[in-house]
Amino acid sequence: MVTEGFISYRADYKYQLASSYKIDIPIKPNSAIKTDFIDLDTNGNLLVKEGYAWDGPSGPVIDTDQNMRASLVHDALYQLMRLEQLSSRTHRKAADQLFKDICKEDGVSNLRASGYYKALRRFGKPAASPQNKKVVHRAP
Repeated sequence: MVTEGFISYRADYKYQLASSYKIDIPIKPNSAIKTDFIDLDTNGNLLVKEGYAWDGPSGPVIDTDQNMRASLVHDALYQLMRLEQLSSRTHRKAADQLFKDICKEDGVSNLRASGYYKALRRFGKPAASPQNKKVVHRAP
């Protein structure tokens, strides 16, 4: 899509991936998913591509080096749910568990990672809903 005389943009992002990131995850869709910025194959190979934008950990969680990778993977998976490429009913719990596991791998204490997980389980459902796709704004 090309615009003339105005711009179209999405807000609410804080970070942009400087190089692509690949990780093997336990979420394995029935068919491969390919989007402009996220690929997930049937073996659980997740590729988040250079240029992907995300907002870091949500809620009262402070963004740190220890939870940034988990937030990237989690946000990419929730985006696939909002795009209806992954079923939130089937995969949201596994995505939340993966956030916890990656946090622990990266140095977050088990107590804190468990608290993050409980908050995601209790409050995360709307963020995975297709009704909460990022709004496209226009300026001027």
